[in-house]
Amino acid sequence: MNPDGELARLREIVRQFVDERDWDQFHTPKNLSSALSVEAAELLEHFQWLHSGRPEELGSEKLVQVRHEMADVLVYLVRLADKLDVDLMAAVEEKMVLNRAKYPADKVRGDARKYDEYKSDESRDA
Repeated sequence: MNPDGELARLREIVRQFVDERDWDQFHTPKNLSSALSVEAAELLEHFQWLHSGRPEELGSEKLVQVRHEMADVLVYLVRLADKLDVDLMAAVEEKMVLNRAKYPADKVRGDARKYDEYKSDESRDA
């Protein structure tokens, strides 16, 4: 699978959908960011009050709904990236470099704390 090709294909599918409905006029970065946040909240709603949210806890019907909300989140993210001319693959690669520096595997393996919390441990040890 070529990730760049898959993202480009997804972008084209979304562009075509938007063009067929003349919705580009509404797709400002602000509006797309807002819509993305709303869809992410709708995704989260399916997990509210569940213990873990694993597939067996969700059940097959709820899992379909979760899958659709995930698609909505992805569509808005791809659309926002398209409007801002952001290469999502390059952005992820760039961010992973930053995350590796912030969260060195040898120091954080198995530790879910935020980077500034374990860094304070280092300063106490020095």
